[in-house]
Amino acid sequence: MPNTAARSALLDHLRKTLPGRVIDEVPGVYGPIEDRAPGFRVFRVHPAHPGDWWLYVTSGCWESTQHDGHGAEFFLAAPRDEWLNLESVTMNAYYHCGPAHQRLDVGHTVPIGRPWLDDSNCDHYLVSLPYPFGPEFEICEWGHGAHARILWLLPITKAEKDFRREAGLEALESRFEDLEIDPVDPRRASVV
Repeated sequence: MPNTAARSALLDHLRKTLPGRVIDEVPGVYGPIEDRAPGFRVFRVHPAHPGDWWLYVTSGCWESTQHDGHGAEFFLAAPRDEWLNLESVTMNAYYHCGPAHQRLDVGHTVPIGRPWLDDSNCDHYLVSLPYPFGPEFEICEWGHGAHARILWLLPITKAEKDFRREAGLEALESRFEDLEIDPVDPRRASVV
């Protein structure tokens, strides 16, 4: 049974931090997600204007994994509305909501198992802080101290994943910033 307080708080938080954007609540991709996150949903956030990003925000990870009222949800930013994006956040939620050793956090990488979109070289996700939206977007609080941390699933290449492992997260993020990557461009070049 999903936690309606958590879901309502997350939706209110998205409306507050992304004002004026249309937000749909849709089911995750059909499959075993219900076994790990009963009532799992995705908030699909429409672009604010043409050319802006689509966002897919999980709702249900917190309920399945929270500890003492603290847990995480995830979002993926994309250039267009596509089923593969919904599949991606559902798969990540399924992984995260599995055994405790699978919990995702900042700096972790996750293989996608296919190109992110189109023929993209990005075939992994880096779990990152939600830099494009600022710190006010990252923490959704409600009730008496409960909160969900909203983390970004940033599509990266295998070479970037390997670089993160060798040089560290900060070095990879510095390259992203220095080269001013477009994080929603499936055809962007690798920074390494």
